[in-house]
Amino acid sequence: MSETMRAIDIKNGTGPATALFINGQTPKPVPTASQALVRVKAFGLNRMDLLQREGKYPVPPQAPKTLGVEFSGVIEALGSTSEASFKVGDAVFGLAYGGAYAEYIAVSTHMLVHKPDELSWEQCAGIPETWITALQAMYLVGGFAPGASILWHAGASSVSIAGIQLSRADGAAGVYATARQDDKVRWIEDTLGADAAFNSTTSDWVQGVKDATNGKGVDVIVDFVGADFFQPNLDAAARDGHIVNLGFLGGTKLDGKGVDIAAFIGKRLRYEGSSLRSRDEAYQGKLRDRLVEVALPRFISGEFKIYVEKVFSFDQVVEAHQLMESNKTKGKLIVTIP
Repeated sequence: MSETMRAIDIKNGTGPATALFINGQTPKPVPTASQALVRVKAFGLNRMDLLQREGKYPVPPQAPKTLGVEFSGVIEALGSTSEASFKVGDAVFGLAYGGAYAEYIAVSTHMLVHKPDELSWEQCAGIPETWITALQAMYLVGGFAPGASILWHAGASSVSIAGIQLSRADGAAGVYATARQDDKVRWIEDTLGADAAFNSTTSDWVQGVKDATNGKGVDVIVDFVGADFFQPNLDAAARDGHIVNLGFLGGTKLDGKGVDIAAFIGKRLRYEGSSLRSRDEAYQGKLRDRLVEVALPRFISGEFKIYVEKVFSFDQVVEAHQLMESNKTKGKLIVTIP
């Protein structure tokens, strides 16, 4: 058996999308006792991949240098202490600390899920990172409960697409979203079924949220923007609201932004940042179990949809990254490996 494989590498270690290339001499991973070696069929792109490619993402120490955290494929080997429910030849999908942009990945069996026959390789490769992140933000950090209202920023992003579906299925009093393009706003309302979506660049979305909630504001806000939305989030939140920050698309510095933090006391707000990739395996494993319990049956029944914007071949990974950088997508970008 060959000790090397094909994997996506980066010329000079970091760089633009055009620095990506297929390295046919990448060492093939060797699974540890609790891991499986999976032959990758497809992997999903995430915005963290762009940041990591540019050298701007803090990669966990246990992660390989190869990009990619979600994938689908077939188990080719198992370690001695892997979960008993998995065997060689099983079709699976899962979450990893890194290494998914490759023909093979070694990953803990605690982060694998059996692939249902009803879903394609491409669909399954787009589930783990986005849906687990949405579950974590909504429930573990945001404290969502049925009857609460919720606002998802970047509403056409994969995490928010998952979150909007989860919110509607679990009895949210109101589901709201923002996006930066009118066609995305319409799509969020018409296709995903949000109660209202707002163009955050051309409208007063804070006032729109207040009008939609009869002045109350929203109970949970999931934000990927950061500094630019810090004050608006405080204004849009309801009393005892929770604001969950997952990203900094709008920067990290509040200098000169006229921030008034009175709402933290006046509304008793909680603002909390979170991440998934830096969490330990036990934490991620619990979220894997929740995904299987809460979402997997609804994927199989068709109630939950995995929206795949476009599928690329392995040698089109540069084009895939460039499309993600354009911010014009609605849903997942997937790469398949023949």
